Amino acid sequence: MKLKNILVILVVLGGFGLLGYLYVWYGKAFKPNLQNWNEEQYVYIKQDDNFLTVLKLLEPHLKDKAGFEEIAEQRSYPSNVVSGKFKLTNGMNSYDIIQALKSNIPVKLTFNNIERLEDFAGKLGTMFETDSIGFMETFYEPKFLEEHGFTKENVFTCFLPQTYEFYWNVNPLKMRNKFEKEYIRFWNEERQQKAKALGLTPVEVSILASIVQKETSKSEEKSRVAGVYLNRIKLGMPLQADPTVVFAKKLYTNDFKQIIKRVYLKDTQIPSPYNTYQNVGLPPGPIFMSDQSSIDAVLNAEKHDYVFFCASVERMGYHEFAVTLAQHNANSKKYSAWLNEAGIN
Repeated sequence: MKLKNILVILVVLGGFGLLGYLYVWYGKAFKPNLQNWNEEQYVYIKQDDNFLTVLKLLEPHLKDKAGFEEIAEQRSYPSNVVSGKFKLTNGMNSYDIIQALKSNIPVKLTFNNIERLEDFAGKLGTMFETDSIGFMETFYEPKFLEEHGFTKENVFTCFLPQTYEFYWNVNPLKMRNKFEKEYIRFWNEERQQKAKALGLTPVEVSILASIVQKETSKSEEKSRVAGVYLNRIKLGMPLQADPTVVFAKKLYTNDFKQIIKRVYLKDTQIPSPYNTYQNVGLPPGPIFMSDQSSIDAVLNAEKHDYVFFCASVERMGYHEFAVTLAQHNANSKKYSAWLNEAGIN
């Protein structure tokens, strides 16, 4: 057989061999390999996880485990595992799985209506890699508190409700820095001057705002309620805010899950720095996560002579305001009678 013919045969055989290899490789790389995968199911990879950890997570759902491992090796994934949150979809091939495992998905964080910093840290602990203790330690870092004049009781005022985006494996310090940056941006020169004119610090404004927010859900009433409390502060009166008594009772009983619908005289005797019936001035920290509208309501409080207010019976959700104690007692008597008739305890 001539050399030329031998070369042709070798080339042809080599071509078939290459085609065979490519066919096998294509099957391993591009044929559907992920099965029985919930559309809303994500993969969470921790910073100390390795390829074996990832493989263990995916193995029950892989049609061709060996094929996946081979493609992962070709893509240098085992030595470059990325931590974070990743979205995989049912029917993905091995190539797309590796691509998806390199694309960390941001977590959208929206928060409001939170009572304590511990609850906030707990929420973060369920959404991100770091647990609640890690977040609490970062929020309570002495240097951070000192730099902004915060205490463990009032540092909660630093966290302003809105929507943020973080990666699942975000460092708690990086997250805190973003909250801190937003806090500084919010407390611009104009707002600081308004706080100063009221004789309050930004932290004190936020503490008062937390009380106002718990007193009324009506945005058009917040500035009037804030005006009442500012009048009491000027007169040296106790704030006598029922929401602070509710908070004090929960703190005293160590039960923040209880629902308290009514404040009784005996509740106002609870010994607590948060009980504004027993103490003059603001409590040491917020009793709720105040939103920006409540803070601005305090900064732009309505100027009036009202010193008292009570929930309205005629206009549910609103309040009746009074200048004299006699007026207030009449309003309170009417409201108490309504509570008793409605069987609210």
